[in-house]
Order: sequence, then structure tokens, then C-alpha cells
Amino acid sequence: MSAASQVERAVLEEEFNWLLKEEVHSVLKQLQDVLKEASRRFCMPTPGLESQLKQENFILGSSTMDQVKGVLTLQGEALTQADINLKVAKSSQVLHFQFRDDKQWKLQQIQDARNHVIQALQLLGSHDESYQFKTGAEVNKLMDAVMLQLTRARNRLTTPASLTLPELATSGLMKMFTPPMPGDVMVNFYINLSKLCLTVYQLHVLPPNTTKNFKPVGSSVLHNPGAMFELNNNRFEVSHVHKVECVVPWLNDTLVFFTISLQLCQQLKDKVRSSKAPQEQPVREPSEHEQ
Repeated sequence: MSAASQVERAVLEEEFNWLLKEEVHSVLKQLQDVLKEASRRFCMPTPGLESQLKQENFILGSSTMDQVKGVLTLQGEALTQADINLKVAKSSQVLHFQFRDDKQWKLQQIQDARNHVIQALQLLGSHDESYQFKTGAEVNKLMDAVMLQLTRARNRLTTPASLTLPELATSGLMKMFTPPMPGDVMVNFYINLSKLCLTVYQLHVLPPNTTKNFKPVGSSVLHNPGAMFELNNNRFEVSHVHKVECVVPWLNDTLVFFTISLQLCQQLKDKVRSSKAPQEQPVREPSEHEQ
């Protein structure tokens, strides 16, 4: 190996060691700071102090539709109160429902996203400033694990669960209201990106001798009018669907933090790839003239 090659190798080795020792920990610190901000947005409860979480009221409605209006109270990951007014189609009757005082509904999407953020922070915390990374592959492995948790967290907020109509009809949510929901009304709450959504389905029972072609539908986030299902030997058809939503600002903040964190992870992986360890550099074969 020529003297020039040895110098080049020494420089590369010094640069790569600096990357592993200094730059990686600098990025990990940035990631922790961003994800701690994200975790604060989730209002993580302290055991025994859940009642101290801030309650936020959100008004659900639409300027173009007044069939459904409501006020939802969100406390961290739980809906602690829901007050819903439903104007029944083809009549002027207004039905009013609210959660029973002893009930609250956990939004599983928020709970799951929060848990993935906690796991990402635990991964980062297991490699504090005293930890010495040995190889680029080790850094990439950590970044991949963190990115997996962040992607799962984001996906939980951007991808509501698909449910069948019988699953909605038999959901515990239907037993939370006073007065009890009538048999021809179903509701569902879910998160979609930074929005808290309420969907109300109005149903009618299909006569047993109906000649209408009965085709039960599968699972979906949002079912359309005309969708059919069977429950307890009765056949139903969705006659009306009402969807109202509102923006939850801290969920929007959280999604932004996820994007920033994923970008930081990818940028570090790119740096590791472009600054390979000296032993990973290809060895130049001597030419015939040098032999």
C-alpha cells in the first residue's frame, strides 16, 4: 500500500470514528428531543393522577349538514363524554344521546400510537452518550428499529380500523349511551390523521320476504348507504350515513414530529452509507506496471 493510500485510509478511519462517536449521538439526542415533544402531546398520564389530564371539548358538525351535531370531550386517549344530537331522516324528530356518567371510550389508535413512541424512546435511551457504536451496521440496525416504531405509530393515526357492520352493532360503544341507542342507529368514533371522526348510521330492517337481492358487505372504515348485513336472524340495510369531524391540533403536531423523526433517521443512515468504514473500502489491485 502506498503512503498516499495509507494517509487516505487514516483520514477515512478518523472521519468514520468521529461519525460513530460524535455525529450519531448528536442525532440520537435530536431524535429524543423531538419524540419527547411528541410524547407530551399525547398527555401521558401519571399512574394515579389520570384525573389531572386536561379535558378538551370538540364541537362536531358541518356547515352543509345539520343532521348530526355533537360535542366530544377528549382527555388524553379517552373520550370521557359524547353528547350527540341526531335529526331523524324523513321526520323532524331529534334524538339526543350522551355517554353514561360511569363510561368512557378508549381510542385504541391514540393508545397504540403512544405506545410505539414510548418504545422508540426506550430504544434510543438504551444507547446513551457513553455507548460506543462499533460499526455502521449497528447504527443502521438501531435506526431501522426506531423507524419501524415511528412508522407503526403514524400508521395507527392514518389508518382507522376496518369493521363490519355486525361488529359495529355489537361493539361495547353501543352500550355506553343514555338513553340507550335504538336498534336502528349505530355510531363509530375513530381517528383519521389529525381528525376526530364520528359516523352515525341509520338502518332499516329488511322484511323477511323481501325480494331485494341480499348481499352482506365486508369490513370498511366507512360504510355507504345501501350496505346490508345480518344480525340475530334479522337483515338490515343502511339507509343514511352521517359523518362529522373536527381537527385535534395536538394530533397534527404529533404527525409532524413523526415526519421530522423519520427524516432524521434516514439522513443518519445515508451518512453512514456514504462514509463507509475503512475496512469496508475496496482494496485497489496493483497494476501490471506497479508489480
